[in-house]
This record gives sequence, C-alpha cells and structure tokens, in this order.
Amino acid sequence: MMKLMKNIWVRGILIVAVLATGIVFLESYNQVEKPALISTEGRTFEKATVIEVIKDNLQEDGSRVGDQVVMLQMETGPQAGQVVEANSPNGLLFGTVCRPGLEVITISSVVGQLDVTTVYNVDRSMPIYIFIGTFLVLLCVIGGEKGVKSAVALIFSFICFVFLFFPMIMKGNSPFFAAILTSSIVIAATICLINGFTVKALSAIISTFLGLLTAGLVADIFGYFTSLSGYNVSNIEALLFVGQNTLIDVGQLLFAGVLFASLGAVMDIAMDISSAVYELHQKNPQLTGRELFKSGMNVGRDVMGTMATTLILAFFGGSLGVWVLDYVYDLPYLQLINSNSIGIEIMQGISGSFGVIFTVPIVAFFSAWLPHYLEKKVR
Repeated sequence: MMKLMKNIWVRGILIVAVLATGIVFLESYNQVEKPALISTEGRTFEKATVIEVIKDNLQEDGSRVGDQVVMLQMETGPQAGQVVEANSPNGLLFGTVCRPGLEVITISSVVGQLDVTTVYNVDRSMPIYIFIGTFLVLLCVIGGEKGVKSAVALIFSFICFVFLFFPMIMKGNSPFFAAILTSSIVIAATICLINGFTVKALSAIISTFLGLLTAGLVADIFGYFTSLSGYNVSNIEALLFVGQNTLIDVGQLLFAGVLFASLGAVMDIAMDISSAVYELHQKNPQLTGRELFKSGMNVGRDVMGTMATTLILAFFGGSLGVWVLDYVYDLPYLQLINSNSIGIEIMQGISGSFGVIFTVPIVAFFSAWLPHYLEKKVR
C-alpha cells in the first residue's frame, strides 16, 4: 500500500513538473513581435446594448436599405455607462438588424476630436461559451474518466496550436516542420493521456506519426505534378501581404493544413486497430505475430473505408459553397477540373485518405510484432 501511494506521489510530482516546465517554456517562446500590418490606433471593440432605434432601414417591401441609427448603452471601454449614438450597417458580414435590448459589439473609433461608434455585429460570445461548455460537460459525464481525459487532450491540442505552432511559423520555421512537431506532441499527449503509456499506445503513436508523414508526402507529390501550392488558395493576396511583412512561408501553409486536417482520422484508426490487436494478444498470448497482423488488417479494412469517406466528406462540407457556385454556374468540365479551388479540395481529401489507408498496415504491423519484441527484451 505504501509503495502504491509512493508511486502515485512520484507520478503526480512528475506531471506537475512537466506542466510547470511546459508553461514556462510556452510563456517565454510566445514573446513574438507581430508587425503592425494595419493601423488600429484609436480603434477598439466594445460591448453595448441597444436601447432605442432612432432611424430604421426597413422598407415597405420588407427589404432593408441603408443603415440603422441606434442609441447604445456602452458596457465596456472608455465610454462605459454612457449612452451614444451609432450606425448599424446593412451588411451580411458587418452590422446587424438592431432592436431594443439586443447585445452587440461595437467598433469605437477615435480620430482627434471625432468619436465614431459603429455596430460591428451581434454579441455571440455567451452562446459560444455555453455550447463549448455543454460539449465539454457532456463529454466528461457520458465518457466518464476517459471523457475527462479526452476533454483535457482537446484543450491541450488547442494550446499547442495557438502557443506553439503559430509562434514557430512567426519565427521563420517551416510551417510543414512546425505542423509535424506540433502534431507529434498532440499525438503522444492525447494517446498517452487517454490510454496510458502502454504497448498499444506506443504502436498507435508510431503509426499515427508515419501515417501523417504519408499524407504530407502524398500532398507534396500531388501538388508537384498538378502545379498546386499554398500560393493557389483563394485568400492568397492577404497571405502574401502577411508573408511580405513576416517570416511566415505562406506557400507551405496548405500542406501544413493537410497534416492537421488528417490528424484526427489517422489517430482514430491507429488507436482502433492497436486496441483490437492488443486485446487479442491479451486474451490469447499464443497467437503469433503473423496471426495478429492478419487480424489487424481485417479490422483495418472494416474501418478504413468509413474513415477515408469521413475525411473526404469533411473537406466537401467545408467547401460546400464553392461546389454550389460551380454547380449553379454549370461550369465546363475542363474549367472545373483544372480550377485551383477544386484541385486543392481534391488534394486535401485524397492526401488525407492516403494517410488513413497506409496507416492500416503500419499499425497492424507494429501492434502485432511490438508486444512479442518487448516481451523477448524483458525476458
């Protein structure tokens, strides 16, 4: 009993030490100087509540033309507590249809003696927090201990993306290399946190990493032969402006995105097969590596098709607007198949699916032979 308690204390101290070291490292590593790409002097985003609509823009036919003029009760910023007049643009991206009691976000611009307040959008922060919180609570309640670990892994992954990947590319590191490093940390932390550092976890980690490299390599080869790169994306003008003023290699962002987009599916199939093969080995240690490999391949074939379809459907759903426009305008086939946008969507979906497909034999091999190899080492 004393030995068990001692092991728990040692493990706890190690976890706290690793977390503390990681926090200190990320805090120092995130000291990144961002260039002032646009002037934001005198402009702030603040919270406010609509108390009156002075001038509406609703027409007799039900359409809206021009701006609304509203009175706002400011809740944050230098004007907090004051009532100010503001315009609410009639736009799909900025502005909103105001009504008394509506909580909004404003753009408060101060230029010299001129103070202008404009409604930016509806304040949707609280519903977002509620949905995220509900998701995490349900994940923990229904998933139990594994659900709690999954929630922690999700938060950890987000921290890695924001506080490791972005600073790395800002410091001039290759986005592809930064994506590989970030993904490796996320893979190891997620799998070990949920399943512990076991043989099946080790098999899944190695296989996920190799599967991701396969997806990235296929994307690079596809891009080479189809003359597609990160410079062919729709928002390249804005990215080029960022690239000219920072150390970010915008041309590699597309391929880094392929790795991140494939990460979940590849890690899922690797863990599924590794767990199944490990369970077979535990139930029947007499099974040979060849027999376990065959069983892993059988499981992988059942899961592989749905995982590949999941990836392709995810990319299709994410770019549905592009597909709808192409369909409605009835573009000629040669124009459609040779367009940058369609080529990039196909590259992302196919590359991720290649990663899933190649992960199956890789994880089947490692999960089948690694237990036998480690057992011989122990003996």
